[in-house]
Amino acid sequence: MEKESIGIGLMGLGIVGGQVAKVLLEKADILAEQAGCPLVLRKIKVLPADLDRPLAREIPAELFTTDTDEFFAEPGIDIMVEAIGGENPALEYLKRAISGGQHVVTPNKEVIAKHGAELHVLARKQGVGLRYEGSVGGGIPLIAPFKYDLVANKINGIYAIINGTTNYILTRMAREGIDFPSALKSAQELGYAEANPENDIEGIDAHYKLAILASLAFQADVRPGDIYHEGISRLDSRDFRYARELGFAIKLLAIAKLVNNSIEVRVHSAFVPEDSLLAKVDGVYNAILVEGDLVGKVLFFGEGAGALATSSAVTADVVSSAQDILHGVSDRAVRKSESARSIKPMAEIETQYYLRMNVADQSGVLAQISRVLGDNRISISAVIQKETDSAAQTAEIVITTHPAQEKAMQQALGELARLGVVKEINNFIRVES
Repeated sequence: MEKESIGIGLMGLGIVGGQVAKVLLEKADILAEQAGCPLVLRKIKVLPADLDRPLAREIPAELFTTDTDEFFAEPGIDIMVEAIGGENPALEYLKRAISGGQHVVTPNKEVIAKHGAELHVLARKQGVGLRYEGSVGGGIPLIAPFKYDLVANKINGIYAIINGTTNYILTRMAREGIDFPSALKSAQELGYAEANPENDIEGIDAHYKLAILASLAFQADVRPGDIYHEGISRLDSRDFRYARELGFAIKLLAIAKLVNNSIEVRVHSAFVPEDSLLAKVDGVYNAILVEGDLVGKVLFFGEGAGALATSSAVTADVVSSAQDILHGVSDRAVRKSESARSIKPMAEIETQYYLRMNVADQSGVLAQISRVLGDNRISISAVIQKETDSAAQTAEIVITTHPAQEKAMQQALGELARLGVVKEINNFIRVES
């Protein structure tokens, strides 16, 4: 297809959108060489408040519009980049662009996790591409490897640290022995955590990302609602100390497995062996361990967020889309859905467990606890008494188990909580060994 240039429309001038605009303008010559023709930023849809940003004063004023209809009426836009974030109105804008014959690029994990299948169908019908490399892992190449490089493999499992905010918090708690509120405050002061950090610390961000990866890996339509998720807010500095004594680190893990043609997907805090690759991933870094039948174990590692890293992925998608336009093709990858694969209920997953409890400091306590666990077919791996309070006549004990079913463990936890000798179940963490 003969074109003198490829027109780009950008929606959003926030942290990511602003950086994408800078890259498109400042690296125009380099990107033109990579794409095969000039990439021209033709229009930027912004909110009125965006015009007061310092970056806005560095960009030609005629590129801006605050009117959505004016943006979509701009002639010569071949690729629309959505960098607004959130589900709405981003979803509406993506549909409008695709229906209008524009290739689209987005780093919007929520939209792709919830509506990726629908958008793929629409894009294929219109003969345009839908690219979203920046939606998971920031600048770490992940989506393209799943679409192209790993297609000869049967993917058996994904074990991922895909939220830099929580990984930073857990690293501080592990290294310095500080409590969760202090580590969270530090993350907020450094700009790693939002003023309202719920999406990060409760595992919501990670479960959006896992939905995207699992859908690609297992050729299925895995939705966020299919994924069990919990966060890190109930972790205590003692859990890190005991984990280290037992030979483990604590991470917020996003796990996806193919088990007997069923898909197991979950996000939660987990003990991981301290000599494992994931245990050594600290700070704001992300790591995604993929297990394939041919390639074995492959680790993707890097900065999982931030304007620079994410703009790298978004701009690469723009260049790839431009190359497709010049060659007269849409995205070559075909998104398939294996309907025979069901989502395994969380109650049926099987793993090991760590329990920390405050109990009466008297004889016969362990016998009662062991009986409850045994009645639920849970085998104890180890029991350690950690601290005693002579005044309150209580003791803190730590129990680790052999593999057991989640349903059985939840039933046992309810029964243990009703035992008179159990004063409090302080924490319950899954162990991924």
